[in-house]
Amino acid sequence: MPLPYDAWFGADAFDATYGYDQAALLTVGAPAEPAGFAEFWTALYERALAVDPAPAVRPAPGQARGWHDVSFTSLGGVRLGGWLWLPPDGVERAVVVGHGYGGRESPDPALALPGTAVLFAGSRGLPARGLVPGIPAVSAEHVLHGIESVETYVHGGNAADVWCAASALLALLPDPPDRVAYAGGSFGGGIGALALPWDDRFDRGALTVPSFGNHDLRLTMPCTGSGEAVRLHVARHPEAREVLRFFDAATAARRLRIPMLVAPALWDPAVPPPGQFAVHNAIPGPKELVVLAAGHAEYPDQPADDERLAGALRSFLLS
Repeated sequence: MPLPYDAWFGADAFDATYGYDQAALLTVGAPAEPAGFAEFWTALYERALAVDPAPAVRPAPGQARGWHDVSFTSLGGVRLGGWLWLPPDGVERAVVVGHGYGGRESPDPALALPGTAVLFAGSRGLPARGLVPGIPAVSAEHVLHGIESVETYVHGGNAADVWCAASALLALLPDPPDRVAYAGGSFGGGIGALALPWDDRFDRGALTVPSFGNHDLRLTMPCTGSGEAVRLHVARHPEAREVLRFFDAATAARRLRIPMLVAPALWDPAVPPPGQFAVHNAIPGPKELVVLAAGHAEYPDQPADDERLAGALRSFLLS
C-alpha cells in the first residue's frame, strides 16, 4: 500500500486507492447514457415539481435560536423531515443539504451561513428524518430497494426528495431567492449529481466523496460501503446492471453546466476513489476540485483536510 496510507491504516488494511494515483484518477471516464435516460429523468422531475410540499415548521428542540424543525411532502406522498436554518439578518440565498447513507441525526451548525436559508433535508428510507414504512433503513438493504426496475429503484425517489426539498424551502421563504444551491456528501453527493442536472432552480452544487459514479467500474471493486451490496447483487442478478445505468452519478454529471465543487478522496474503502473522480471528471461546466487524502476514515491529516474543505465549501456557497 502506498505511503502514507500504510503508516496511517496499518499493513493489514486493504489498499483503498485501488491502485490509482491522482493522475490516474483524473483520467477516469463516465459511462454513456442509456437510451431513454433524459426522458426518464425529465419525466420524474416534472412529477416531483408538481408535488405540493406543504411544509410545516416548528421550533427545533435542543437547537439554538434560528433553527427550526421542518416536515414536507415528497413524491408519492412521502412525508420527510429536516432542520431549517433562518439567519437573523435576512435571506439572500438558499441551500439544500443532503446527507450520507448513515442518515442525519442533527443539523451541522458550521453550515448556518450568514444571509442563507439552509434546509437539512431527510431522504426517503434513511434515519432519522426520512424513515418510511416499507423502505429499509440499513444502507446495504436500502441501496437494493426497488432495483428490479428503473421505475421502482429507490434512488429515483431520493433524487425527487432533493427537488421537493427545494420546493419546500422556497415555499417557506416570504421573499424567496431566484436560485438554490445544493451540498451533499457520499450518498448525498451521488444523489445530488443525479438530481441537479434536471432542475434549473439550482445554480451551484457541492459534492463531497460522491457515491454512485461509474457503476461499471464500481462493480469490479470490493468495498466496505453500500456498493458492496450492489456488487454482490449484480453478480447474482446481472440484469440489475441495466437499471443502474440510469442511476450513475458520473453519467448524470455529464449534463451539469452550473458551477460545481467536488471533493473526492484519494483513499476510501467505502466509496472507491475512481468512482468519486469519475463524477468530477464528467462535469463539463465550471468546477472546483478539492482533493482529500482519505474518505470515510479517520487519519492524521483529517483535521487539516476538514478545515480546507470547510473553507472552500463556505466560500463556494456564499459566492
